[in-house]
Amino acid sequence: MLHELLFALVGFTGDFVIDERENLEDEDEDGDCHVGPTFRLAPDLSFLDPSERSAIERLLPLGFYYRELNCFATKSRNLTWIQSPLESPVPMPQPEKRRESVYRRAIANGIVEILSVYRAAVLKVEQNLLSEPVPILATVTQGLHKFEVLLPPLYRLITEIEKKDIRGGQLLNLLHKSCHCGVPELQTCIQRLLWHGHQVMYNQLASWMVYGFLQDPYGEFFIQRQDRQERESEKARVDVEKSVQKSADGAALSIDWHSGYHISLDMLPEYIQMPVAESILFAGKAIRVLRNPGSEFQLREDSSNHSSRLRGVFSGFNDSTTDFTDEFGLVMQELLPQSEADKIDTMLQELKVSTEFYKRLFESAVSSIRTIAGNHLWQLVVVRADLNGHLKALKDYFLLAKGDFFQCFLEESRQLMRLPPRQSTAEADLMVPFQLAALKTIGEEDKYFPRISLRMSSFGGTNASVAPKEISMKTLADSSLQRNTNATEVALDGWDGISLEYSVEGPLQLFFTQEVISKYRKVFQYLIRLKRTQMELERSWVAVIQQDHADFSNHRRNRDSIPVSVLRSRRHQPMWRVREHMIFLIRNLQFYIQVDVIESQWNVLQTHVQESHDFTELVGFHQEYLMALISQSFLDIGSLSRILDSIMKLCLQFCWNLEQQDSTSSLSELERITEEFNKKSNSLYTILRSSRIAGSQRAPYLRQFLMRLNFNRFFEDTATGVISVGKQRT
Repeated sequence: MLHELLFALVGFTGDFVIDERENLEDEDEDGDCHVGPTFRLAPDLSFLDPSERSAIERLLPLGFYYRELNCFATKSRNLTWIQSPLESPVPMPQPEKRRESVYRRAIANGIVEILSVYRAAVLKVEQNLLSEPVPILATVTQGLHKFEVLLPPLYRLITEIEKKDIRGGQLLNLLHKSCHCGVPELQTCIQRLLWHGHQVMYNQLASWMVYGFLQDPYGEFFIQRQDRQERESEKARVDVEKSVQKSADGAALSIDWHSGYHISLDMLPEYIQMPVAESILFAGKAIRVLRNPGSEFQLREDSSNHSSRLRGVFSGFNDSTTDFTDEFGLVMQELLPQSEADKIDTMLQELKVSTEFYKRLFESAVSSIRTIAGNHLWQLVVVRADLNGHLKALKDYFLLAKGDFFQCFLEESRQLMRLPPRQSTAEADLMVPFQLAALKTIGEEDKYFPRISLRMSSFGGTNASVAPKEISMKTLADSSLQRNTNATEVALDGWDGISLEYSVEGPLQLFFTQEVISKYRKVFQYLIRLKRTQMELERSWVAVIQQDHADFSNHRRNRDSIPVSVLRSRRHQPMWRVREHMIFLIRNLQFYIQVDVIESQWNVLQTHVQESHDFTELVGFHQEYLMALISQSFLDIGSLSRILDSIMKLCLQFCWNLEQQDSTSSLSELERITEEFNKKSNSLYTILRSSRIAGSQRAPYLRQFLMRLNFNRFFEDTATGVISVGKQRT
């Protein structure tokens, strides 16, 4: 009898112990009604007294739990090809199509360890029974009583895992919660199961943060690739934007960095905080870039020195192996030295061998790994890829630091811009003056200029671009009235759609994203309009002075009584005062943006570039730099931006009309423009000196700009009224 009982305790039923689930197979095909132990004593056993029957029935559930745990371990370890008689005749409830899980397989290995201890205890009981002269049932009870608190919770655990199909990080969460119990033996067992689950997680972390590979065949790691559909849509977006990302390798690298991987909240264990998970995500992506920075970057390296060194190391291999090391040896040995990779692996191995999960040690190791990856990525992007040189190039061309180039470009294209742009050929038309300006001002030593390309976008629409000589004064008045009544948008000149593109490649695309380039482009379009307005105001003075000289020469030849130039000077004298007000405002605005905003923020950025050695910090500093340029230039305030656009538009109209020879219509239109300009400039000053803007920290040099504008209290004196041309004439 006792040997029959021992067989039942390791999952074998027979005539002494039966399984009720076998007899009810036809009545209960689903098996949902029998979630508890189904091992029972045979009903025809009359030789057992009640006390023995009660003791045996307390032990029988251990055999049921053992068998179910063993079946779970066998299925989860993918050992179902072994025809074991221990398999349950009636399978446990499970989905029709069961998904694989490496985490479940690891937990199954831990369950096998626990069951091996249980089997050893049963074997010890059998040895004690054989050694005793009179075997008694108490020996069995005494040897297995400690498993009565272990196997039932483990069975409930695997039942929940099977029923809810728990996998990956969710399984780690379940085990972590189950560890908090009041039974030390059970807590030790579950901690052992959690240790096995963490072994899989640490292996995935090592693959991700040491080699940059995502080893996750069943989608259980909390770092996952984006869906294929999302990646394809992102790739299509990059294909449209080939002007910035020209190389296929660089585009793939950019997609891989920005949208290739994400954190799966469903698989993220609750005891791993989101900042820690983000550090793991960043470290793995950085290692991927360091392992394969792109073919363009590798070709720029001194291949001869590296190849000779690698040939010495791999001299015993064949030619194909040497070619392989020539291609990837640089990445392995210099961008990410093997000593640093070994250091990362050592930190993860120390966490892996620990019997318990210590949150602080884990977070400290992740922080150290992230620092290592960030420093080497900084070395790649800042030093090897010459980040500061590209930042300087963007400042030169997008922020108009090369003033001589854009001065020459606007002069060469001035006559072209006096006509409305042709949508089909506008970009090609601008390329001629653009290249001429480059030949005159850009030297051959400027290696960044070939990355610059001119683009013509539909900024203001072709309808808004109308040449001054092709439009009537009535139309201008109507459009001005429409601008006054509709303050939401300002019709801009068609040539205001001029923009630049900058070609970046390889690891630089991690830094200069499309969002970053679009911000540079926004500032450039604002600055080029301001520069063009300033030049038109200056050219209008030159054009009129040249005409006056020509009229005076004609007067000397014809001996007229009153020179035409004198009459024109008397008629236009009030207009010159208005022009002085315009050029005064535009020049001060230019000085404020170029010196107080751009140069000061550039110096701050340069300090950060020199002091920071972390890639993520540098990206943040650069974002702050761009946001400061936009905010301190008032491009993010709709009301101010519209007023500034209106002022520049009025200045251009003023210059175009000033060169008109028709005295009556030109003067009336100039008076209207002058009145509108005074209103807009006073509104600009009033808004800028308000406490909401001047009193904030968004523009630290704004008070100096206002002080220069309000020289001799001009704006304060005219804030309550408008300087009309008629009054000036009287």
